[in-house]
Amino acid sequence: MRRLDPTDAHASWAAGELRIIDCREQDEHDVARIDGVALIPMSELAGRVDEIPDDLPLAVICRSGARSARVASALTGTGRFGDVANVEGGIIAWAEDGFPYEGDEPT
Repeated sequence: MRRLDPTDAHASWAAGELRIIDCREQDEHDVARIDGVALIPMSELAGRVDEIPDDLPLAVICRSGARSARVASALTGTGRFGDVANVEGGIIAWAEDGFPYEGDEPT
């Protein structure tokens, strides 16, 4: 599985070259979220994987990078997605690097 730092993830996403999926739970998403990033909680992934388009490379983000690594691995294992990456450091690193998000500071 490929790993992306927040800078590379943001640049590719902002250029329309990458789709990002947030795998945190709804209560975490309610606190802090990235506008335009789809929420598919890890707990719902098995039943919702068909909702994820496969037209662009995919990156998965969570709070700090651990859950998203597991989800990225699971998505890679489906054989449906050709390029899946994990956003290292999650939304915490995204926010620390100064990229836009809505809500309170992620912790």
